[in-house]
Amino acid sequence: MEYPSKLKKEIMEQSKSFQLEGFLPGRGAENAEVMLVAEAPGKTEIKTQVPFSGQAGKGLDEALDRINLHREDIYMTSVVRSRPYSVKKRENKKTDDEKKSYPNRTPNKTEIRLFAPLLDFEIKTVQPKIIVVMGNSALKRLLGNHYTISNYHGQTLQQPIYELAKDHKTYEETEKSYFIYPMYHPAAVLYNRNLEETIDHDWDNLASLIQKA
Repeated sequence: MEYPSKLKKEIMEQSKSFQLEGFLPGRGAENAEVMLVAEAPGKTEIKTQVPFSGQAGKGLDEALDRINLHREDIYMTSVVRSRPYSVKKRENKKTDDEKKSYPNRTPNKTEIRLFAPLLDFEIKTVQPKIIVVMGNSALKRLLGNHYTISNYHGQTLQQPIYELAKDHKTYEETEKSYFIYPMYHPAAVLYNRNLEETIDHDWDNLASLIQKA
């Protein structure tokens, strides 16, 4: 998606103050009925410039195939468009050499608020019938901090969402209501195989929702 150049430039300039890498725009049909909102791109996504790359991407493709959808049918984005990373230092006591690594991390609230105008723009542009929020960062950004994936996954919620207020410091509810469908991120099963059946069931429920919407 092409974002307003001035808006993107301002956000990317401010993002230099944070441990953020690169930029991955949202991708997919800009008139899609279904929008997937994840947390943030990882190292692989920044490198390939493709949302949901690697193992998580394989899980997503299998799920989409399960309900007869394709990436071209949906719109994919995230609450933060750059990769949040942390700096880890490891010292070799024998050689006194110090190695650094830069793993992915969860974005903080300030970073999520920084990129909020881009997500708001995407939602207003695409006008999806259903917003599938994948993971707690996305769910809390759109519905508030008291919502969690573990409590609301697989449930269809119809209500307003939060967008950034004009003061750029707080959020306010939209006048419009949306169908919100919380789900575990496809990568969740890589860390907890016990979620596999739950995730499959939630995708099946999403298919039913799409048919009704």
